Amino acid sequence: MLESELLLVALLALQSTMVLKSAWQQRSLWRKMPPELTQLPFIGNYLQLDTNQMYDSVAFSNWEPSKPLRRCCIAMLQDFGVNRHRIEERIQEEAGFLIKALRDTHVTFTDPTFYLNKTAANIIIFSKGQLFDMFYSVMKHLPGPQQQVFKELQGLEDFVAKKVEQNQRTMDPNSPWDFIDSFLIRMQEEKNKPHTEFHMENLVMTTLSLFFWGVESTSRVLYFSFLVLTKHPEVRVTKIHKEIDQVIGKNRQPSFGDRTKMPYTEGVIHEIQRSGNVTPMGVAPRVTKDTIFRHFLIPRLLLLFPMLGSLLNDPKFFSTPDDFNPQHFLDDKGQLKKTDADVPFSMGRPYCLGEGLARMELFLFLTTILQNFCFKSPQSPQDIDISPKSLSLMRTLPDCTMSFLPR
Repeated sequence: MLESELLLVALLALQSTMVLKSAWQQRSLWRKMPPELTQLPFIGNYLQLDTNQMYDSVAFSNWEPSKPLRRCCIAMLQDFGVNRHRIEERIQEEAGFLIKALRDTHVTFTDPTFYLNKTAANIIIFSKGQLFDMFYSVMKHLPGPQQQVFKELQGLEDFVAKKVEQNQRTMDPNSPWDFIDSFLIRMQEEKNKPHTEFHMENLVMTTLSLFFWGVESTSRVLYFSFLVLTKHPEVRVTKIHKEIDQVIGKNRQPSFGDRTKMPYTEGVIHEIQRSGNVTPMGVAPRVTKDTIFRHFLIPRLLLLFPMLGSLLNDPKFFSTPDDFNPQHFLDDKGQLKKTDADVPFSMGRPYCLGEGLARMELFLFLTTILQNFCFKSPQSPQDIDISPKSLSLMRTLPDCTMSFLPR
């Protein structure tokens, strides 16, 4: 009996020693890691997560098993139009619809958010003329009460699912109209593969991902450009309008090829993206191996969010980072100059899925709007607030109304 008790005590002592040793080793490891949110024993940061919606978004799927999904989505976007003349025609068509919608405001002061979101979504995700009420209702609640946002997001997910069903009935496999059509075709091709990632749930969530990371970010940059150009009318009137009139004129729509002849307009667009920084955290890669950085241990598979503002606001690259200054991107001859710190979309790999498309959209939409309109705010320029407000993965922008005066 005594021997059994002694053995039990010895086992407990050994186990306690191993636990203490493990805890000491873990503590030593934590000391090597960068500062982070405080974790609870055993469960870590679990209580800080929303576990009801644990989806594999294509925006964050840079490691197995989601690499095939990401690669194919990139190929779909490129094949659908990022590298084709067809997408430019699509953007020009939507720009024409946007001009008509802004004319129909009849110079009254209006919030342009709805029109910009709808136009951007129609390019890649939905067919032309798609009603946008569901998306708009979601964005009205950001930022806002969490439960209201989740309620709207669930409705948005249901809405996308219905749109997918509609595409299934109407799509032409030989001529996909939008991203959903392209994904559905791939689903059909892989329907007999038991572990394919091309299934309905991933289609819905990937579409939502493209909306929030592509559509919403593009529309916010355009919205911010309206704020900036209303606050700085000298930029719009004396420079951009002059380039538009000289290069494009008033009798044809802008084309993406015009940008090479419009360095000032391009510099303004780059500066709008830099100073607005509407997506302050870039696409997040995972660490491929244990890495030591500035004496800190960055363990393998850790998800890293690059803080783009650390470069976009670095005075080593931009002389007046707190000011809106298109000269940041122009050389002494007034030509566009490149800088490694120009990273409004992301840095490194994985890169932003729709970067090429977004650049084309920003140029064509902004030049088409400025070809047709001047902006007017109910406030004087010096009273217009253009300071972006931080909000997790995206920045909110000040509310404003403006009127669109035909040129």
